Amino acid sequence: MAPITKECDYLVIGGGSGGLASARRASGMYGAKTIAIENNRLGGTCVNVGCVPKKVTWNAATIKETIKEAKAYGFHVEETAPFDWTYFKRKRDAYVKRLNGIYDKNLKNDKVEWIHGTASFKDTNTVKVVLNEDSSEVEIKAKNILIAVGGHPTKSDIPGAELGIDSDGFFDIETQPKKVAIVGAGYIAIEIAGMFHHLGTETHLFIRHDKFLRTFDPLIQDKLVAEYERQGIIIHKNSSQSKLEDIGNGLKRVHYEDSNGKGTLDVDVLMWGIGRSPELEKLNLDVTGVKTDKKGHIEVDDYQNTNVPNIYALGDVCNKGYELTPVAIAAGRRLSDRLFGNKPDAKLDYDTIPSVVFAHPEAGSIGLTEPEAREKYGAENIKVYKSEFTAMYYAMMEPEDKGPTAYKIVCAGKEEKVVGLHILGLGSGEILQGFGVAVKNGATKADFDRCVAIHPTSAEELVTMK
Repeated sequence: MAPITKECDYLVIGGGSGGLASARRASGMYGAKTIAIENNRLGGTCVNVGCVPKKVTWNAATIKETIKEAKAYGFHVEETAPFDWTYFKRKRDAYVKRLNGIYDKNLKNDKVEWIHGTASFKDTNTVKVVLNEDSSEVEIKAKNILIAVGGHPTKSDIPGAELGIDSDGFFDIETQPKKVAIVGAGYIAIEIAGMFHHLGTETHLFIRHDKFLRTFDPLIQDKLVAEYERQGIIIHKNSSQSKLEDIGNGLKRVHYEDSNGKGTLDVDVLMWGIGRSPELEKLNLDVTGVKTDKKGHIEVDDYQNTNVPNIYALGDVCNKGYELTPVAIAAGRRLSDRLFGNKPDAKLDYDTIPSVVFAHPEAGSIGLTEPEAREKYGAENIKVYKSEFTAMYYAMMEPEDKGPTAYKIVCAGKEEKVVGLHILGLGSGEILQGFGVAVKNGATKADFDRCVAIHPTSAEELVTMK
């Protein structure tokens, strides 16, 4: 049976937030005939196995943390049962499913045709889609093609690695494990370690060096490592793993070496959090001549153009280096503005993008780290303002129960333009969104100082720092 043939102005491969934002704008705002292809659930990593279920789980861990701290404020909270992981997972899954439905409805509202299947290129203008429903084929000829397929967790290659799970698998866990090992030092591993710990699971974190979050400012690295150790997360520094084996009764044994020598650890779950790779394996990209870098990411310019004139890429699959949902959404909308909205200069400005790690406590960053700023502007042209204090929330607690707050403002030049802002402490995510606007718009230290403080808050420290 010959495949069905379709034609369109815009073909979007990937039903994640970035691809769908671009598809909806192209069709809903500009009237371009648009088709989107996705072989899994709509919403991509963020909605299904990333930002959304992660933040819901972080909320649960934070509530558990608050229950523990309530005694210092005079509350006597008795838990009649342990945290119900299974009940929580069921509700979280239902929430995600509801979001999948909203994405589907939005595509219909904006007249984007959605095909549920797996895409692969036949040539630079033609894509074959194998439908999930019956394995039949659809052939699509498109004037413009956007690759927005995202990424997937990177796999370990040690013997027995397949006995572990990855960050996608974290959201499939049905019952709460008593003991876990997490391997990785990026934000995914650090966030999940914090959530496991505060929900009551014994948590071991294996990192390759003596610090984690190594792309963040040293202030955040140092303070968060120390805080995780204070909280009771067991950090195995300078570690490597040589083998993972199944020892029965649901337990896995990891063989490792760390700063204290060789050892083994028996756990209910081992999670690999060692990075992410672009989701290009099934795309038959070679036939197009689209170039990729050494890590397999598609090379793009500032306008999301690949080296092939009608093919574009954005989000986790491209080499821009920001694997963040809002970045993909913004890039996707601007791409459609340029292609279909008569805005030839539309593009995302990738400079000075804020990001937050939902650790315990949160940590946020925008702009250059202190070492980056010194390298770019010269050490003699950099002035750093720094403050470490205890948030008022902890005023009622014993010294050993108080969490840290630490802020750093990195300024460059005589005008002291703020080129980096790094904060750690309660509410950092909400705080950084507002201050991010100021930094993005070129605020100086004097601009910060001119803003009257809101008292009593932690954030006031950012406008009163000396």
